[in-house]
Amino acid sequence: MDISVIIPLYNEEESLGELNDWIVRVMQASHFSFEIVYVDDGSDDGSWQVIEGLSKNHPQIKAIQFRRNYGKSAALNEGFKVAQGDVVMTMDADLQDSPDEIPELFRMIVEQKLDIVSGWKKKRHDSALTKNIPSKFYNWSTRKFFGIKLHDMNCGLKAYRNEVVKNIEVYGEMHRYIPVIAKWAGFDRISEKVVSHQKRKYGVTKFGLDRFIKGYLDLLTINFVSRFAQRPMHFFGAIGTLTFFIGFAIAAYLAYSKFFMTAYVKMTDRPLFYFGLLAMIIGVQLFLSGFVAEMVSRNSPHKSKYQIKNKLNLKE
Repeated sequence: MDISVIIPLYNEEESLGELNDWIVRVMQASHFSFEIVYVDDGSDDGSWQVIEGLSKNHPQIKAIQFRRNYGKSAALNEGFKVAQGDVVMTMDADLQDSPDEIPELFRMIVEQKLDIVSGWKKKRHDSALTKNIPSKFYNWSTRKFFGIKLHDMNCGLKAYRNEVVKNIEVYGEMHRYIPVIAKWAGFDRISEKVVSHQKRKYGVTKFGLDRFIKGYLDLLTINFVSRFAQRPMHFFGAIGTLTFFIGFAIAAYLAYSKFFMTAYVKMTDRPLFYFGLLAMIIGVQLFLSGFVAEMVSRNSPHKSKYQIKNKLNLKE
């Protein structure tokens, strides 16, 4: 199979029929063998019924329905698990991503032997406050933190080699930083392509001002995880050891003062004594935290489980 198209969705019943016809038309015109994987993230409208209806006339359709809303990252992660195409593409279900970009994205992956091609919505048709400004800030921050020179890290339209999606796990709100996760896993042949961006035709955006907070926290999380997930002792142990020795040096100074300085003040009357004691206690706690985290990371790899309600055309 040439291409798998993964479409996470939440309450997009109005756009699904038009999107599906558009994708099928592009695929047939380019003579691709393909599948379309819809992941219904707990929609409470008629999205699943629309998918069931579409699947009757399109055997290429596969679908997963969550019992409740888990978020875009969970939907993408489950879609990645079942994708069979040599090239895996993701796009949003709101018709703002154009399926006409598919042939060129496929060509770039295959001919240039890239791991990821990320779309760049150079001209956007979104709200400046809820999407444009947060996106520009996080794209700039991510480039500075991780050295990945992409202008639009969070663009929903992306293409991957199948090997990439089978070797990464997306959880929480980390869909914004999939290129970072992929680079961390060793897939560093990453490029981008300017893609067209449409105005939203149906419904409303599912993201609001909380993107500012979530995006910032996700950036800190992915920075920490990418550096220390497999070696937490290097972080906690280093800080703990430094803190302990600062406290130990203070204690040594106070002990020296007691025996060799004439103008000696009772040790427990000096604020420095309590600071040194606190530093040693915190240092030991941080060191032990790193040790425990190291054992956890070695013996209990993270596995996400999502409660799936229905599946279509998927082998059990």
